[in-house]
Amino acid sequence: MENTILPYEERAVHVRFEGQSWTLALAVLNLREPFDPEAVRTALANHFDVPLQKFAVYVVEQHPNGNVTVRPEAIFG
Repeated sequence: MENTILPYEERAVHVRFEGQSWTLALAVLNLREPFDPEAVRTALANHFDVPLQKFAVYVVEQHPNGNVTVRPEAIFG
C-alpha cells in the first residue's frame, strides 16, 4: 500500500503531553508547510498556553502522509 499525502484539512498533529494524548488539526495550530520542528513546538506551546521550554526536548516527526507526531524524547537505560 502506498503512502498517500492527506489533504491539508485532514492532516493532524498527534501529541503526547503531560501524560495525555491529543490529536489536533494542523489548521487549529495554524501550521502551514513547510514548517520546521521549532514552529511545531511554538504552536503547541501557544495552544497549551505553556512556556516554549516545556516542548524543548520533544521529538517532532513528520510522516509521509503529512501527519506529525510530537512526543517526549525517549530515554533508555
